[in-house]
Parts: sequence; C-alpha cells; structure tokens
Amino acid sequence: MATQQADTPQAVARMVDAAKAFVSSLNDQQAGKARFEYLDGERIFWYYPPMNRHGLPLRDMDPSQRDLAMAVMASGLTTESYEQAKLIMEHEDVLGPLEKEQGIKTFVRDTELYYFTIFGEPGGEAPWGWRVEGHHISIHFSIMGDKVISTTPFFFGANPAQVRKGPKNGLRILGAREDMAFDLMASLTEEQVAESIICDAAPADIVTFNSSKASLMAYEGLPASKMNGAQKELLLALVAEYVNQVHTDLAEHKLAELKKTGLDHLHLGWAGPVTKDEPHYYRIHGGDFVVEFDNRQDGANHIHSVWRDVENDFAADVLRDHLLLFHVL
Repeated sequence: MATQQADTPQAVARMVDAAKAFVSSLNDQQAGKARFEYLDGERIFWYYPPMNRHGLPLRDMDPSQRDLAMAVMASGLTTESYEQAKLIMEHEDVLGPLEKEQGIKTFVRDTELYYFTIFGEPGGEAPWGWRVEGHHISIHFSIMGDKVISTTPFFFGANPAQVRKGPKNGLRILGAREDMAFDLMASLTEEQVAESIICDAAPADIVTFNSSKASLMAYEGLPASKMNGAQKELLLALVAEYVNQVHTDLAEHKLAELKKTGLDHLHLGWAGPVTKDEPHYYRIHGGDFVVEFDNRQDGANHIHSVWRDVENDFAADVLRDHLLLFHVL
C-alpha cells in the first residue's frame, strides 16, 4: 500500500521559491553540476563520509549563491535542525585540526565541500526534488504537486560527538538524541533492558548503511507494547527528535501517522553497554519507520544517525503508484 501523503502547500511553496531562486542564479557550468533529471539514478545514491560527489559545492558558488543554496536547505528544516546542519558543516574546522594534531591523514576537511542538487523542475506538476549532502549530512526531499512525498533518508552525524577542548569545548551537536535514548533505557526494568539488548557490541556503523532501500531483519528488541505509559512517552519523544528535523507542518503529519497506528508496533533495540563512554547503538523499528543511532568510532565520540522510511525513501512508493497510474498502458 502506498505511503499516504497529506497536502502540504505551505511546505511546497517554501521549497519551490527557494529552489527556483537558487536555480535562476546559476550559470550554465554551475547548472550542469547542480541539475539532474528527477528519474536519474544519481538521485537514489547517497553516502555520508567525506568523498567526491556530484552536485554543486559551496566552494563553487559566489556569496549570494551560497545564501540561496542554504535557503533551499532551510526550506525543509526547522530552525533547530537547520542550525544543527550548519554546525555539522562548521564542525569540519574542529575535526581538521584535531586529526592533524593526532597525525591522522585523511580526506580534506572543508566547510565548503557540501553539495547542492536539484532534480527535475521545481514547481511543476511532475515530481521533483532536492538534496544537500556532504560529510555527515545527507538530506533528501521529493515533491509532487502540492505534496511533499518523501523526506528520507535523513542523515546527521558528528565527529567529534562531543568537543573536548578549544573554543567549542563541550559542544554536542546531536547530544539530545543520545541523552534521550539513555533516559529511556534508564526508565526500563532489568527485564526490559535485557529484552532490548540485541547485541553485546555496537555495530561498526548504522546497519542500513547507505543502501538505497533499507533492509532489516525481523523486529528485534523490546516492543513498545511491553512498555508502560511513561516509557512510551519517552519513546515518542525520541521518535519526535528525528521526525521534527523536517519543517513543522511535515513533521506533524508524520507524527500523526505514527500515533494513529499506535506505538505498540515499534521495537527498541540496543547494542553494546548502556553507558555513554563505551561504544553503543540503538534502533527504533516498526512498520516502515526506522531510526538508527551509532556511536562507536573514535572512542565512542563519533555519531552516525539516520531516519528512514523503508518503503518510501526517495519517494519510491509514492512515485511507483504515480508511474503505474499515469505512465503504464
């Protein structure tokens, strides 16, 4: 069954205006990098380490174009998540000197190596979308008519997870989603904790990795049906921490969908010790909804986190129905 999408004309109008302004500012060479057909296979490839990417990087834009590009990103995010995204970009200036000090040779750390891409024609009736991607950021939106038909995959990461010296000492860009998970675990009984543990050690990375379509084994961990009311409230707050990354009108619709079906189908899985100073991982999985959080690398000071929609990442489900309805004889 196709993912249901509510009309979101205000969200669409924001994105159309921002995308059109950005596109109109580009010269032919820039447009050649920034623009792809909506159905181009490029749209469903995503990854979150530092690497050479397709799209137009900030370093190849003038200051006014950078502002327009950032406005595209802001059009789909809340003020808080937009500020988080900017901090993640600026975090390259924290990580670069830290790695140099430790003698680590790796990919160049550059706050301007974040790439902006427009797929299709903004504002038309045909599906179109946009992407912002770079080290520890991968944001994808798809739009059709007056509907935002997909907001996932949505990836944020942070290295270091906690800055431990220098001008930004103490900064934890993604600290809330870690603290809230530990609060939830602390609320569980010993029996519930034991059921939530799916592995003694945290995996090397998020389990769904950068797959175009998320694939997970059968539900693992503690079902919400075995939680009391207060625990379910903590679980819902943690779910909302991820869903509320997208603009409020979009997030409210998604949270309403989850509440309508009830939380009992969600499962909380934990891997590793339930302590912040050792590698740890958690997953919330139920139906098509998946959240993953991993803090294993660099002495448990390097976060990867993602929100995915198993059937509708990259608008796969909605677009499939659209193509069958309008383009198949």
